[in-house]
Amino acid sequence: MRRAFGVARLAVAVLGAIALIFDFDYVLGFSTFSTINYFSYFTFQSNLVNVLVLGTSGTLLLVGRRVGPFLVSVRAIITTYVIVSGIVFALIVSQAGSHNYRIDVPWSSQILHFWIPAFLLLDWIIGVGRVRIRWRTALIALAFPVVWGVFTLIRGSIVRWYPYFFLDPDQVSGPGEFALYCGIAIGLFAGIQAGLVALTRLRPILPRGERTDERLRARPSGSARALRSKVMGRRTEQASAMPPG
Repeated sequence: MRRAFGVARLAVAVLGAIALIFDFDYVLGFSTFSTINYFSYFTFQSNLVNVLVLGTSGTLLLVGRRVGPFLVSVRAIITTYVIVSGIVFALIVSQAGSHNYRIDVPWSSQILHFWIPAFLLLDWIIGVGRVRIRWRTALIALAFPVVWGVFTLIRGSIVRWYPYFFLDPDQVSGPGEFALYCGIAIGLFAGIQAGLVALTRLRPILPRGERTDERLRARPSGSARALRSKVMGRRTEQASAMPPG
């Protein structure tokens, strides 16, 4: 089970890298294309890191190594970013007509925004290699989106370009609509991250044989049980030998 998911994560990491390359090649055909602007997209940044995280965790599962809490926490945060990117992109595509522009969705963009987020969510629900992580990661997950948003607004006011229409002051009706969109985005980040943390409180879905192995690993060995019994016996003898106080 672990090796199978290790192979799956490595395969999706390779697929993600290929999709990023072809998506970059696709936007090269636009006359208004800017390399710096492309690298400024939240989708590109989150998927690039996701390729590295999936590759690392997949390799660890494949060679039978334990995936520690730190890497699991990072994977939860990146999973949140990629899922939110997919949701926001879907909303932008659905609302493009009302803002008088058209968005084409090539196969590379479909993989980055829809198929990979779906795999990450399914992978997290099944829970292979997943360990319990702390609730504070829900707050940590908000740090990068906030910093990215502030940087994007400052840069956008200088170069007059924004990666998403709801960040562009010229494409929203005013501060109220801007605050609404930003609030929805922050709510999505916090809510999805909290949901992923909550899932780590549940038992992962494992085959029967692997569940047995997990229980055996959780039990103390025979020598450990014997040592514990010996120590407890000594404590009992010492307590009975003490004079009544």
